[in-house]
Amino acid sequence: MSSRRASVVGSGPNGLAAAVVLARAGLEVTVWEAAEDVGGAARSRPLLGPGTSVDLGSAVHPFAVASPVLRSFDLERHGLRWLHSPVVMAHPLDDAPAALLHRSLALTAQGLGRDEGAWLRLHEPVVRRWRGVVDAALGGLAVPRDLVAAGVLGAPGALPAAALARLAWRGRAARALFAGSAAHSVLPLSRPGTSAFGLLFGAAAHTDGWPVPAGGASSLTRALVAELVAHGGVVHVGHPVTALAALPPADVVLLDLAPRAAADLLEPGAAERMRHQVRRFRHGVGVHKVDLLLDGPVPWLDPEVGRAATVHLGGDLDEVGRALAAPHQGTVAGRPFVILSQPSVVDASRAPGGQHVVWAYCHVPHASRAAAAELVEAQLERFAPGTGARVLARRVHGPADLQAQNANLVGGDVVGGSMAGTQLLLRPRPSLHPHRTPQPGVFLCSASTPPGGGVHGMSGYHAATEALHHLGAERPGVRPPDPRSPR
Repeated sequence: MSSRRASVVGSGPNGLAAAVVLARAGLEVTVWEAAEDVGGAARSRPLLGPGTSVDLGSAVHPFAVASPVLRSFDLERHGLRWLHSPVVMAHPLDDAPAALLHRSLALTAQGLGRDEGAWLRLHEPVVRRWRGVVDAALGGLAVPRDLVAAGVLGAPGALPAAALARLAWRGRAARALFAGSAAHSVLPLSRPGTSAFGLLFGAAAHTDGWPVPAGGASSLTRALVAELVAHGGVVHVGHPVTALAALPPADVVLLDLAPRAAADLLEPGAAERMRHQVRRFRHGVGVHKVDLLLDGPVPWLDPEVGRAATVHLGGDLDEVGRALAAPHQGTVAGRPFVILSQPSVVDASRAPGGQHVVWAYCHVPHASRAAAAELVEAQLERFAPGTGARVLARRVHGPADLQAQNANLVGGDVVGGSMAGTQLLLRPRPSLHPHRTPQPGVFLCSASTPPGGGVHGMSGYHAATEALHHLGAERPGVRPPDPRSPR
């Protein structure tokens, strides 16, 4: 297919994954990026001073390391290294030891006392068929290859996370640990289906882990670009695209853009139809992000928390639930739920001279202008008194700042659109072919299409397979999941 050409607009993980799939299929691929560097939400910059590496968007990547398409690229050949902390995730509690999520399912369960058996019963079936579960969860609208694995979440996954936590576990630690994992749904824990997120993120920890890329998120992006270039692809940065007609002729065009931004690039008639199709598409709540440079490690009250690259700050189940509900009610919780990454625990390259980088955010209402940085730091100070005195540098980014860095983060929405209800799968509109646009040969490949938010590249993969089908080419496969082993 060397005579066929493809253009990809946007160089986030989905755009690059789509570009690699097309280049591997023999197309001449060109990627066009408006920013001066590639990566979208998977970029790192020295925001806190020379020698620092701060992730602009994603920091911890459980579904990048698990992704069928990214695994098939074998990006380690291009220097990508995944680093695992001794503890996957820690969830500190007031006046009690922190709840700890380990790679070992058994070790995690043992730390939960009387809830050991219930943790094992709910997570072990997902862990045992992990490859098939991931294949189904990231498979978009395709029929899963392993129907048994696809159904393994079953009834528990359909429940609201708050309800399952209360039904399954009696202790604060297990409930809090599960609530923190379910919080990655970016939904109130009272919503049906949020338990599926809790089980998926928990099982991810017990299998592939929640690693960080050595050097920062840009290391993942550099590896994707290297794989693209190895197959003849080209990337142009500092090149905003305002109309598809301004691009060189291409047989297919893929847009790693938010739906309404994508519609603006189409021919007038197609643009009008697409705007009508996505008129009910809803963006999710926003994020308020704080980056800190400390003169050393975070002084956690519980030293075990210092062994985890990921920390959830939110107290017990009830507090986490209130914090996650607040942005959906138009407010910011006084004690927000904070997702924190301390990559320096495993990666000394993130800051010079023994200094530590801390990356943290909380959820706020969509496009909120509320000042939440002090609330984020107050949660950190609650569980690590004296942190404020160790701060050497600080950068704060509200929803508008995040959107200015990356236009796809509309209103600070970091998952490409709300994952509530049917929009988890039927995004950006109800369709059996959600990656197609009304303009023939043009496809949407952003996180606003199935399977949704997260750094996994699978939205790009599915769009690329649609594009190849449009050209009459064989749909590419990815390395098949191995249901016998989580690795």
